[in-house]
Amino acid sequence: MSHPVRTYHLVPRDHWESCDPAADYMPEPFAEEGFIHTTHQPEEVVAVANRYYRDDPRPYLVLHIDVAKVRAPIRIEDPGGRYPHIHGPLNRDAIVAVTEAERGDDGEFRMLAL
Repeated sequence: MSHPVRTYHLVPRDHWESCDPAADYMPEPFAEEGFIHTTHQPEEVVAVANRYYRDDPRPYLVLHIDVAKVRAPIRIEDPGGRYPHIHGPLNRDAIVAVTEAERGDDGEFRMLAL
């Protein structure tokens, strides 16, 4: 049996915890961007975290998403195909795990055990 294809999404812990667990997930910038940022590659999760969120001191979580269960359309819109976008709310049953995004004392995100 093959493993499901996963994609990953970074979310500030405070936002995740403020969301209604019975409702589909929507990230903070969804209203202005219209999609949910994800990446298929675990090493890219760390690169993105350090590129965009290193100076944000909030704790972050990584949502592990089974792409086969996502109800909203998923589009890969970058030339390298590394950053799929989920164009709609994320149904909770597609989230198969939630893990800590580990950081060093310097604020830098570390490689995750995904």
